[in-house]
Amino acid sequence: MTAATKSTAQKGREGEEKAVSYLESKGYTIQDRNFRIRGGEIDIIATKDDILVFVEVKSLPNGNTEILSHELNFRKQQKIIETAKFYLEKYRQYNSRVIRFDVLAIDVPGLEPVHHIVNAFSE
Repeated sequence: MTAATKSTAQKGREGEEKAVSYLESKGYTIQDRNFRIRGGEIDIIATKDDILVFVEVKSLPNGNTEILSHELNFRKQQKIIETAKFYLEKYRQYNSRVIRFDVLAIDVPGLEPVHHIVNAFSE
């Protein structure tokens, strides 16, 4: 199957697998994946040291940094933040942790295969 014939969902799943492998290789522990509530989703929730990291994964094999910034607009960031708040209400054991929002851009031409944007945005 070529990249052109893969569905968006397939590309997304493969991107998330790459992202998980990358994070684990950097010492992160994956706590949750595809955490969904009505109106929002967080692709990966991971911990490293005392930090709880909410990770948005963007697979953009035909994209660029301009498309990446468009994909992560203010509205999308707000949805992720609201979903993270819900997660923290549900899983109170993380309430004492420092919170961070990272973005992993996968296969964006001109960037490394997994481009990690640490602390990409905040509330």
